[in-house]
Amino acid sequence: MNDEISDRNDLTQGYVIALLSAAILSTTAIFIRHLTSDYNMPALVLAFWRASFVVLTLLPILATWHRPLLRISPSHRRYLFFYGFLLSIFNALWTLSVAVNGAAVATVLAYSSAAFTALLGRWLLQERLDWGKIFAILLCLTGCVLVAEAYDAYTWRTNPLGIVTGVLSGLAYAVYSLMGRSASQRGLNPWTTLFFTFAFGSLFLLVYNLTPGVSLPGAAAEPVELLWLQRSLGGWGLLFLLAAGPTLMGYGMYNVSLSYLPSSTVNLIVTLEPAFTATLAHLLFGERLNAIQLAGSLMIVSGVVVLRLFEGRHLIRKRGIT
Repeated sequence: MNDEISDRNDLTQGYVIALLSAAILSTTAIFIRHLTSDYNMPALVLAFWRASFVVLTLLPILATWHRPLLRISPSHRRYLFFYGFLLSIFNALWTLSVAVNGAAVATVLAYSSAAFTALLGRWLLQERLDWGKIFAILLCLTGCVLVAEAYDAYTWRTNPLGIVTGVLSGLAYAVYSLMGRSASQRGLNPWTTLFFTFAFGSLFLLVYNLTPGVSLPGAAAEPVELLWLQRSLGGWGLLFLLAAGPTLMGYGMYNVSLSYLPSSTVNLIVTLEPAFTATLAHLLFGERLNAIQLAGSLMIVSGVVVLRLFEGRHLIRKRGIT
């Protein structure tokens, strides 16, 4: 009986944390959109400073109150180094997608990760993939297609970079989710994972910006462009708020939720983020979703509801609760 109550509490707690993560993360694209449109900040330069400020914010907190979380074994160090590399790829693609597609559409496209996460989770982590989860995935993916208007050939002709970058960000997000679940299974504290992945990720993002002879979209054309904002206190303030607020807390709670739920489940829950982002983007930037895009957002929300219902039924069958 105690195990049944514990499982129910873990499931509920995991959903609450994942939903809070979605709400907090939804403001990320708004900050990025503002910095890339109003300050014309290159996407990879922005991604580098965002990751760096997360590290600079979290380091004194952990060093002062949770110093043991800064100690990791050599085997974990190698693992987190690779995890940081994957995070840098995701952050680079995601930031570039927001710059090209706008906040609302980029956020939705990132959640093509729902299918990738469920399929890769089944293959790599032996996570359950039943008909309920498949149905939720189909709802979410169909919603993503509608919001991105990827069904229209004209969209592919006029904005192929935007759609490809957005979908690749979804694939990268899926791999990031699986790595987060794997880190939890290895016994790594979520905040330790967050600190070291962003620390290593910022180093990779610095390399992307400064590698001689390599010109990546959105990267610094020369080293001096790393200080793109120069003396703009407002711009640097926005960058710091982006890192210390939605990035640190959003990713932190996302990692914590992976301690309670499978990565595919968490990834589907946070597909609520596009609905939050679309609302904010409309209020702040005048970005509007048409009727078809609104229908797609509703399908994404419905997918999360379906998922929660099926997870609850699975728990009941597993424990034989009547």
